[in-house]
Amino acid sequence: MQDDHKLQEIIRGIMEQSSQQAISFRDYMELCLYHPELGYYTSSRDKVGKTGDFYTSTSIGGLLGEVLAQYVAEETSQEAWGASDQPLTLVEWGGGNGGLAQQLLDELKHSYAHVYARISYISVEISPHHRRLQAEKLAEHYAAGRVSWMTEEDWEAGGPWQRTMIFSNEFHDALPVHQIQMKQGLAHEIWVACDEAGEKFKEIWVPVKPGTSLDLYIKALESEVRLQENQRFEVNLAAPAWILRVGRSLDSGQIVTIDYGDYATEIYGEHRMNGTLMCYHNHIASDEPYDMPGKQDMTAHVNFTELIRAGHEVGLDAEKLLTQKQFLVENGLLDKLQDSYSTDPFSAVARRNRAIRQLLLSDQMSELFKVLILKKGELL
Repeated sequence: MQDDHKLQEIIRGIMEQSSQQAISFRDYMELCLYHPELGYYTSSRDKVGKTGDFYTSTSIGGLLGEVLAQYVAEETSQEAWGASDQPLTLVEWGGGNGGLAQQLLDELKHSYAHVYARISYISVEISPHHRRLQAEKLAEHYAAGRVSWMTEEDWEAGGPWQRTMIFSNEFHDALPVHQIQMKQGLAHEIWVACDEAGEKFKEIWVPVKPGTSLDLYIKALESEVRLQENQRFEVNLAAPAWILRVGRSLDSGQIVTIDYGDYATEIYGEHRMNGTLMCYHNHIASDEPYDMPGKQDMTAHVNFTELIRAGHEVGLDAEKLLTQKQFLVENGLLDKLQDSYSTDPFSAVARRNRAIRQLLLSDQMSELFKVLILKKGELL
């Protein structure tokens, strides 16, 4: 069996064992992204940057990490975060290749040494490959005793956490989603089966079972948005569930979530009849999730309305929901622009100024990406 088809065969085998000879799209997406050996995110292939499939904000000049470092320094300088010698915990969920952590920790060490001396940085990462990449990039900070790795279970068991700031950058958009289509006024879940020849995957529609978490989510959604006949959309139950778990383990601090998405009224509006699911391979976007299982990224926009609701349930107050552009400007990105009298467009100053402009342009990253800040508890 060729390596390119191993995951496809595994998925077929799971379908054959099912009484319906099919699996939900949510389970299909989870296998494609997180199969222990062959999943997209668990594999050793490059995902981010020129040799990968997409760019993130951390790919642009190291500036996002610098701005976050300034945000951390300013937030934790407030009296509510305790005396200057009290420990601070920074946690990143799903840090990928470690780029954001490296940028943030480097900037804290070089520009905010008094904060760096107080912190413990914990990476919660399931991918062994990404852990290895992070270990390489963060070797200096690990040697200084600032960095450690945990599983989600270890982190939850270590709670309740105090004076803790939790980051997730493009984490929720990569969680597996249910796909739903409205038919004759009823919600049907999309399942995946094999075609008659057993060579390709096809979709089938299964009515959503009353009383399930999926059904309750859709009913709550219908109280806010009028879903159209034949409208197709995604339901991410894992994202609010993550907020609930993490929020319960957090005694005092905040969660900073950076991702692309919006309020429910935008994500599920009638102008989005085909939903938001997209796939990326070699920097080419497509809407074909059944091509190249395990070889392409699969993402869907985040419903921030639901994250805010889940936060309220566990005592997290929604401090702000900003565009990434607003967050960067509020936290000093424009101050990083430098005067340049060089005519060399490839000078360090010229490249850095271009990176700043790129982050602030009204394109996909600056406006579509949002920053949600949830805060909890007394920090003293």
